[in-house]
Amino acid sequence: MKVLDLFSGIGGFSLGLEAAGMQTVSFCEIDPFCQAVLKKHWPNVPCHDDVTKLDGRDYNGVDVICGGYPCQPFSVAGKQRGHEDERHLWPEMLRVIQDAKPRWVVAENVGGHIKLGFDEVASSLENEGFTVWSFIIPACAVGAPHKRDRVWIVAHSNSKRMEGCAEKQIQGKPNISLGQTSIVFPHTREQLDAFEPKLRGSNHGISLGIHRLKSLGNSIVPQIAEVIGKAIIAYESEIGTWRDTK
Repeated sequence: MKVLDLFSGIGGFSLGLEAAGMQTVSFCEIDPFCQAVLKKHWPNVPCHDDVTKLDGRDYNGVDVICGGYPCQPFSVAGKQRGHEDERHLWPEMLRVIQDAKPRWVVAENVGGHIKLGFDEVASSLENEGFTVWSFIIPACAVGAPHKRDRVWIVAHSNSKRMEGCAEKQIQGKPNISLGQTSIVFPHTREQLDAFEPKLRGSNHGISLGIHRLKSLGNSIVPQIAEVIGKAIIAYESEIGTWRDTK
């Protein structure tokens, strides 16, 4: 499955989704330090630098659009100005989704988003013909030594391209239905360690470089993205099998 990764940061989403078996076709990230990290680890994947100038039509038909759109408008650490904040970039992500028409959308934001702004995101996706699930998943769910509650949003298209996915979800096996038993935590310590060389500065601690710390603080937990990615792939596989036996 092909992924367009928006607000990419240092690649946490792609790290997790690629571990699940997906492939990133392009990034979009404005921060120069993060761009350098992406170029180092994904030298052959192009990176756009401004989501407001990204034409989603160039990625029409991509399977997944993911992104941790800026949290400052919703975070309790800020002024919580919501859509009045100039950093409110969900409308830009939605515009790309509308133009690219992916089958899946996966997004992440801070816990405060549930009280401020989430309804707008969910309703706008539903208006575009998506079924939307939301989860509060902490980092400790995958074995990390801290809580870090985050809102995860998973949506899939109900368009004719999905040919009966909605019916299959209701009538078929619940073990592949997102939000139920297909999303299983935690990972083992060994699986968690497998991600560490790309994300931290040494084997026993984090470099104190300000850009590195900021990037790590803004990053998503890739192990959670991996679990969600695997659930999506399992769902798609089951739907494909069901189509073949109709």
